[in-house]
Amino acid sequence: MKFVDYVTITVRSGHGGSGTVSFRRERLAPRGGPNGGDGGSGGSVILNADSHLNTLLDLRYNRHHFAENGQRGSGSNKTGRDGKDIILRVPIGTVLKDTDSGDTIGEILTDDARLTVVEGGRGGKGNAFFKSSTRQAPKFSQDGETGEERNITLELKLLADVGLVGLPNVGKSTLVATLSAARPKIADYPFTTLAPSLGVVRVGDYQSFVIADIPGIIEGAHLGKGLGIQFLKHIERNAVLLLMIPVNSEDPAAEYATLIHELESFEPRMLEKPRMIAVTKLDLILAENQASEVETIQASIDENIDVFGISAVAQIGLEELRARLWTRVEDVRSFSG
Repeated sequence: MKFVDYVTITVRSGHGGSGTVSFRRERLAPRGGPNGGDGGSGGSVILNADSHLNTLLDLRYNRHHFAENGQRGSGSNKTGRDGKDIILRVPIGTVLKDTDSGDTIGEILTDDARLTVVEGGRGGKGNAFFKSSTRQAPKFSQDGETGEERNITLELKLLADVGLVGLPNVGKSTLVATLSAARPKIADYPFTTLAPSLGVVRVGDYQSFVIADIPGIIEGAHLGKGLGIQFLKHIERNAVLLLMIPVNSEDPAAEYATLIHELESFEPRMLEKPRMIAVTKLDLILAENQASEVETIQASIDENIDVFGISAVAQIGLEELRARLWTRVEDVRSFSG
């Protein structure tokens, strides 16, 4: 399925039905009292989170959503039928903004959460409503309220516990495929990953965390270079960042500095998140050199940060990494809760 994480649509709620003017016309009461019913309410447009969705694809090809109008009231105090709501299913992590003002309307963060985008107009009152001791036979009713129309922008930001950050072709997709049941496209060339993907990493029988693989970051990503800013936003909601640097990097310290610069330039608060480093592709060097090479890279970065040497292909260091990531995720969850 094609990944779509940004779409603009037009929504409109239904108009409320008008109340009606009616009087009882019974054989024994040819000029009975008022019995005009109220109009029905117009339908609303509502977002509904669906945990089975991970794209806004459906909304890209259907950009106009108009709810049904409420029906007019009728005699015998009958209220008109309410207009049907429109329910738009969206992935968890969807942010809703007013396109014209840019203001954020709300966010969808939990499964089955609902957010009313535009509310249907209320139905107007029939003339029976206006009867009083001084006005026995009102000959007027109330119009229904008009519906609301607005342009809205939906933006999907993936919700994951751990976000993988690295230049192209550092082994992010391979790690996700190895640690979880996800099956991202894997190949030995840059920009194999063209869309974010999520994988569930099992830690115990009832313990797991979600890991996100996003396309590789290059220098200038925060300005839109490469796949850049299009996917940096997906890291915003990750609780823990795992920065990945291959053991055969020509300059690991410079590579790390580039990643930090791009994250900070896009959103300074990114650097407040807990982060770790995975030195990947250890299978490319001799086993007796692996530990010393990881230590050398850690020393070159010159920062107090956990560094793990791994190889997803050769299954090196993965259990230690999994356990440490889980500890960090638990810490964040405990602090948030």
